[in-house]
Amino acid sequence: MSEAEPITVACLDLAGTTVADDDTVETAFAEAIAALGTARGTAAHERAMTHIRASRGGSKIEIFRSLFDEARAQAANMAFERSYDQLVDRHGLRAVPGAADAIERLRGAGVRVCLLTGFGRSTQARILDTLGWWDHADLTLCPEDVARGRPWPDLVLTAALRLGVDDVRHIAVCGDTANDMLTGRRSGASIVAGVLTGAHDRARLLTAGATHILPSVAALPDLILKGAPTPLDTALTADHG
Repeated sequence: MSEAEPITVACLDLAGTTVADDDTVETAFAEAIAALGTARGTAAHERAMTHIRASRGGSKIEIFRSLFDEARAQAANMAFERSYDQLVDRHGLRAVPGAADAIERLRGAGVRVCLLTGFGRSTQARILDTLGWWDHADLTLCPEDVARGRPWPDLVLTAALRLGVDDVRHIAVCGDTANDMLTGRRSGASIVAGVLTGAHDRARLLTAGATHILPSVAALPDLILKGAPTPLDTALTADHG
């Protein structure tokens, strides 16, 4: 990253990236499909969960549409949101260690932050309410704000338009899933950083196009503000950082 092309916008995922997941999302998915009659312990339930795990990071309603017809997909999405709310009520939510400081460092350096998610608007709002994070970002976006959710580039490109980015190469994307990486690469972002605190592992993130692998989002400010090391160097050293 040269001085002529600074990062001016960072698009950060929520669950698994800036917000600790603790299996809350997977549990909500499992309960949602069980509510639609796909009983736990059956081969059908495991097939559905395997598909869901591979699709993590994508729009939740689109994931359900890939499993059910429209009416059942809508019902599953509602069951997912209800389950997620109940899990938060019981167990609470916490930020990934260092995430809030990372966001503060970026914004303090003039980098605008957009918090992106594959959750619907109500679940996104529940997370931001619970953590008190409404003032932590310059913009928040969810699939309801765009024509297509992840893995398409629409969320990042919408952030670029709303935040007045001059060049998509001035964008950094950070997430924990293959769909986050695909979104970043398709948007033209210069930095597409995968983190090891969420759904997908290092190999999966690299295969999906990660330019850098970080132990967590806490390392993102150094990558953006102090000049990016080469992708190969980062990918080789992040697991030990």
